[in-house]
Amino acid sequence: MERLKKVGALRNYSASEIVTSRLGIGFEKLDRNVFDPEKAYDKVSKIGVKYARLQSGWMRTEKEKGVYDFAWLDSIVDNLIARGMKPWLCLCYGNPLYTPLAKLVFGAVGCPPINSDEAKEAWLNYVRATVSHFKGRISVYEVWNEPDCPYSWKHRDGETKADIDLTVNAKEYGEFALATAIAVKETDTDARVAGFAIGHSAVLKFVNDALSTGLYKYIDYVSFHSYSSYDMRREKVITALRRLIDHYDPKIKLIQGESGAQSRSDGNGAMKGFAWTREKQTKMLLRTLVCDLYCGLEFSSYFSCMDMIEALHGRVGDKSSYLDYGYFGVLSAEFDEDGRATGEYTEKPSYYALSALASLMRENAEPINIPYALEDLPSRRVNGRDCTDDSIKVYPFRLCDGRTALIYWNAVYLITTSYEGTASFSVFGQDTEEIRLIDLRDGSIYELTEEMTEDLGDGGVRLKNIPLTDTPLALVFGKEK
Repeated sequence: MERLKKVGALRNYSASEIVTSRLGIGFEKLDRNVFDPEKAYDKVSKIGVKYARLQSGWMRTEKEKGVYDFAWLDSIVDNLIARGMKPWLCLCYGNPLYTPLAKLVFGAVGCPPINSDEAKEAWLNYVRATVSHFKGRISVYEVWNEPDCPYSWKHRDGETKADIDLTVNAKEYGEFALATAIAVKETDTDARVAGFAIGHSAVLKFVNDALSTGLYKYIDYVSFHSYSSYDMRREKVITALRRLIDHYDPKIKLIQGESGAQSRSDGNGAMKGFAWTREKQTKMLLRTLVCDLYCGLEFSSYFSCMDMIEALHGRVGDKSSYLDYGYFGVLSAEFDEDGRATGEYTEKPSYYALSALASLMRENAEPINIPYALEDLPSRRVNGRDCTDDSIKVYPFRLCDGRTALIYWNAVYLITTSYEGTASFSVFGQDTEEIRLIDLRDGSIYELTEEMTEDLGDGGVRLKNIPLTDTPLALVFGKEK
């Protein structure tokens, strides 16, 4: 940005200042009480994302058979709504009152109530009670979490990935989710149901096997998760999943429910063992969410609001088994001796990047077609020529005020590579009265220099040797209204 003049910054919009957004954030694991939400509400709502994903915590709510205490969840739901956010609820996990395996597992993670008729009926009673209780406050319910993963759909203690049969699990999940969806919709006819929260979105067989049970007739969304240090295939994976769903029912929409990156190299959970930094987390957040928005998802949720324990393989009575810290948060935290996130919850660079993206893409920003071409021009900054590599991603959008934007970056493998160079575009049919470049890392707005723009006539403009990095930048056409 050294050649450009900074002329301002994107205004931050809190969740209460916008009507809608296709961006959300994870507020999960409060069923296991792993952080203090009171210190997070204001900071999360100020980001400007709209959706907040919660987990319902059956065992925290029903501690005595047939008695439901929603007070803990009421407080979370009401606090988020009061700040303009839209909580949506993942119905999970198990309950030791009905499933023996759940007595051994911290948080009853991945202990589905399928071992007896009593457990199945207790689950449906709990679902009906939950939906009835939150009618008018929550409208989207997700059925379970990552049922295609061995830690999240268990049959017995000590079961490993090698022991499971995904075809069996898919049929079990399909029947389980179908019964759950029917219970949700019978209780609240206005409620919508999301199936799956699939962990491996590129593996279509599990989704197909579950949908073939008849589940597709009763769900409104398929939700998927996507954790990968390599994001070049993301659009293709989403497209393939979309094609499969269209085969069953094109009216079913897609939700990206969990996707994130760590900010430290010593984290546990998804993508552990990579050289993650705060800078790389910020890049991955922007790259993946922009792709999701362009792919037309109903909404896309970043995991997560803050650093917290992963606790996917925890054992009751063995604290060391669940003190496995993950650093996916846009807020950093300290941890007490029980692994609970404490401290002041400090904003990371990714926090400001998510806020900038939410500001730019607020309300009804939508993918469009913009006529453009990358050009190969002489450049003093990239060994003599602009970059025209196939790794350059360009996603066009129409913003809520009528302006248009090209969001672009060089999608080099960010774990081992960084990039900074230039690119040139010819763009047609856009409002060129004012063109601004926005750095989505922090929302800084820059004015292009005179030598960077060339009027091509008939509605065309050439943008020459403009900055190109491995982090998304936005070229915005037209004056802000």
